[in-house]
Amino acid sequence: MSSNPDNGPAVSRREFDELFEAVRTWGRWPAPGRGAWNRVTADHVRAAASLVRTGTVVPMGRPWDTRPGPDNTRPALHHMSDLGDVEPPEPSAYKDFLGADYHGKSVTHLDALSHLAYRGLLYDGRDARGSVGAGGARFGSVQELGPLVTRGVLLDLPAVLGVDWLEPGRAVHAADVTAAERALGVTLGDGDAVLLRSGRFRRRRELGPWDCGAASAGWHVDAVPLLGERGVCLLGADGDSDVRPSPVEGVHSPVHTLAITAMGVPLLDNLDLEALSAACAGAGRHAFLLVATPLNVPGGTGSPVNPVAVM
Repeated sequence: MSSNPDNGPAVSRREFDELFEAVRTWGRWPAPGRGAWNRVTADHVRAAASLVRTGTVVPMGRPWDTRPGPDNTRPALHHMSDLGDVEPPEPSAYKDFLGADYHGKSVTHLDALSHLAYRGLLYDGRDARGSVGAGGARFGSVQELGPLVTRGVLLDLPAVLGVDWLEPGRAVHAADVTAAERALGVTLGDGDAVLLRSGRFRRRRELGPWDCGAASAGWHVDAVPLLGERGVCLLGADGDSDVRPSPVEGVHSPVHTLAITAMGVPLLDNLDLEALSAACAGAGRHAFLLVATPLNVPGGTGSPVNPVAVM
């Protein structure tokens, strides 16, 4: 349990378990492997499409990162597999290989519901050992999720607070959500994808990389009940949503646990939200059409992804 004053208040394991039970949505959905994505109906998609004004498309995926560093201990792979010298001469073909151990702090990716278990159980109370094996996930795979099209909302905390970025270890609380809603003129609602900008990648560009597994800005667990009450279907961030160090005794990723395992809310990790921040400021609004299309991987616990916002 951390003594970092910015990531608190500290939460005991008993308090965390009570919170887990309070926000749990097990047994709610007809397609439990899709969790909170069941919230998104055709009406939600049409309403989100009506937000498109200029047609500006803003990607949020980071460049494929093959360079090792303190925030990229498992670099992605990219190499050429054909330099025009493998097949018959005309036309010459150029091909490459991609590979990634993407559940980390560098690759932009989606966490599916099979990614995380708590006390041996996945979302909806499914036994983790019986549901995930060497062949992949038999429940809660990224294939079950499919694509998501819904309203996205950017909670741009540095813009609200008048700072360049949130310092690593700074927790974002429920009170920060309501303050951001007032400042940005937006209210979180049912079926929304909520994106939290801490300014991580601006800080990284100006000050260099750091071990964001040890210290990063993100949600405190006290914000999760409010997010659940609003009916959000997806949480995304330019970190991995969790404030680090964790304020919860014995739980290293408490917001992951509450979102994925208790509420069935997938996560988008390592988004680059700098261009979206500028686009929202320029448009004078922080709600937009969001499209996230993970790879169709049978049994996958997630997927690299390049989500886009359409303004």
